[in-house]
Amino acid sequence: MTDLDGQVAWVTGAARGQGRAHALALARAGAHVIVTDIAGQIDTIPYPLGTSAELEATAAAIADAGGKATTAVVDVRDADAVNELVGQVRTDHGRLDILVANAGICAFNPVDTMTTAQWDDMVATNLSGTFHCVRAVVSVMKQHRHGRIVGVSSGAGRGGMRDLSHYAATKWGIIGFIKSVALEVGAYGITANVVCPTTVDTPMVLNPASLKHFRPDLANPTADDARAIFAGLSPQGVPWLQPEEVTRAVMYLVDDPGNTTGSVIEVNLGTSASRA
Repeated sequence: MTDLDGQVAWVTGAARGQGRAHALALARAGAHVIVTDIAGQIDTIPYPLGTSAELEATAAAIADAGGKATTAVVDVRDADAVNELVGQVRTDHGRLDILVANAGICAFNPVDTMTTAQWDDMVATNLSGTFHCVRAVVSVMKQHRHGRIVGVSSGAGRGGMRDLSHYAATKWGIIGFIKSVALEVGAYGITANVVCPTTVDTPMVLNPASLKHFRPDLANPTADDARAIFAGLSPQGVPWLQPEEVTRAVMYLVDDPGNTTGSVIEVNLGTSASRA
């Protein structure tokens, strides 16, 4: 079992979904986990984002399991807020060993009707947000000559996806960015890797706006209404992952002794089997 006793981890987008699952696993392994989320809305996103109450619920779940967590409301688009948080972590703990850059948004917009605001919000959150967080933690990790950075991309970072050009651009960008960081920080005992999940059962994906995209024939489609469509994308016939199934890949990269860096792990239900 992974032993992170004495280490400090930071998970962005931790109010729910994948972020909550990653934070719980890190805490179970012994890390003190800093859990952050925007706890607010972005105008161009058609589903509710994580809330302060959900963020506190993540911390409460960690505490109930005997772990340690600190919450903070941080918008990863705000470089100053990110730097302030990392400075506070350095003051409070003297170290920051693990970053899981998980915060992200998704929305379906055909390119010919996509607004500049929709593009800008996607890039600012998914790609620039990852950059802000990684840039902020590297100096702390270098100081201790140890660190584990995990960027969360997507199956959309491995191929094009209809009506998701802005989202796919950010997820491809995360891969190129993290691979480049791996080359820069390897001599300091820091690894940088990427996890690419396929569809995951979270509010970012299985929300009314997204489900309507897949079942436009229904007025108010449910996840069950779209299950067969998602299952049809996988040779295993499985519609989507649970967040904890992605967490296993994250924890593998966190636990790695330093032999794996600049790599991409696809947790994909076989959806990439037909791609090179």
